Amino acid sequence: MISYYPNIKRFIDVVTASFALVLLLPLLILICLLIYVEDRGCPFFSQIRVGKNFKLFRLIKFRSMTGENTKFENAFQPGDNSRVTTIGRLLRKTKLDELPELLNVLQNDMSLVGPRPEVKKYVDRYSDQYRRVLSVQPGITDYASIKYRSEEEILNKHPDSDKYYREVILPDKLKMATRYSECIAFKNDLRIIIQTLEILLGPNN
Repeated sequence: MISYYPNIKRFIDVVTASFALVLLLPLLILICLLIYVEDRGCPFFSQIRVGKNFKLFRLIKFRSMTGENTKFENAFQPGDNSRVTTIGRLLRKTKLDELPELLNVLQNDMSLVGPRPEVKKYVDRYSDQYRRVLSVQPGITDYASIKYRSEEEILNKHPDSDKYYREVILPDKLKMATRYSECIAFKNDLRIIIQTLEILLGPNN
């Protein structure tokens, strides 16, 4: 197992995120235009999440729902797709809505690979478990992102999606996040990135 130091991991994050943003710039501009054309709103959505050492930061995503960003920035309802726009459905399905998180990587709020950052209400509920998980930088993708690729579809099958997320999915995510935080290695990160790309670029996507 090839372990690596935080400064090396950070170097890889910055170089990769910078390259990706430059390479994907035409796509990012196109998505911004499509979001704006559909409902004339701001193409970006931001939400307060809990980062390393419980530090709060503002997660940036492409907006996939109707409504003003400031009105819904602190709202979070797992499985809620009642306000999802047409372009938003496509963005969510392909995970393109998460591309702006590359900016969070450059701002050193996130890493390419690491436990997905949660909203404060769920972190507060499982604060003891999160002490270990939040000793590392949260990331764009991780073991849970791969396993719960179709999380919205799973939640939509349950009448109380918030309860199911809170009591079933989140504890499972915490187990995987803890496993990652206890063994951070270049080999593991590379495997997670490759598996994520295979899912996103696969024929069933």
